[in-house]
Amino acid sequence: MLLLARAPKAWHGLSQLKPPALPRTPGGKAPHVRCRLLSRQGPVEAGRQGRPQGPGLRTRLLITALFGAGLGGAWLAARAEKEQRRQRQRTEALRQAAVGQGDFSLLDHWGQARCKADFRGQWVLMYFGFTHCPDICPDELEKLVRVVRQLETEPGLPPVQPLFITVDPERDDVAAMARYVQDFHPRLLGLTGSAEQIAEVSRSYRVYYSAGPKDEDQDYIVDHSIAIYLLSPDGLFTDYYSRARSAEQIADSVRRHMAAFRSVLH
Repeated sequence: MLLLARAPKAWHGLSQLKPPALPRTPGGKAPHVRCRLLSRQGPVEAGRQGRPQGPGLRTRLLITALFGAGLGGAWLAARAEKEQRRQRQRTEALRQAAVGQGDFSLLDHWGQARCKADFRGQWVLMYFGFTHCPDICPDELEKLVRVVRQLETEPGLPPVQPLFITVDPERDDVAAMARYVQDFHPRLLGLTGSAEQIAEVSRSYRVYYSAGPKDEDQDYIVDHSIAIYLLSPDGLFTDYYSRARSAEQIADSVRRHMAAFRSVLH
């Protein structure tokens, strides 16, 4: 109660107080009082505003993407160069093996004389087999034809000439070859000849073949090497493909050889 009674007097006394006088300068003027307002931002925000801003998120993503694209392009170029170098080394090694040297003289399934020079300027895929072969030869010729058809669909590539050379000249004369090749591809050319001519071309390409014993019907099987040969437009043996290679793998290899080809005859 005592505090309540005295409160009005206390407030009256406080109202009579005067603010302290500011010190004056010798000129009689009071100095200016400068007030500094505190920022409403906290110390973290104030510190962020004080630092220079870096590149935005979009810019950083763009730089990262460009950097990654550059690395990817360099890796692809190095890989392509390595593949081309490996291809050149393989081609050189195959040439040194002296496969397919010399010429040959055979008859096509039209009865026309053919030699290796007739196919100069063309890429050639060549297979040795015989028309009485029960399964392997038809399968390999079908694969060869698939390769040729795949490459034919690409307009920028030169045509590939498919050849089929018999290792059974006793039964595979011109007429037999004509009947056989018509079931595969319209440009497949069947080649035959005398026993001596077939032996010569087979030795040139390192093709092994041997006729088995005849049965009571005078039928027999010819055991022979299974490979598809690639000749360049220079007429040189360039590569070979075993039975394990698919048509897609062979087509890819032929494309690479075409891209890397540089004639050695000009």
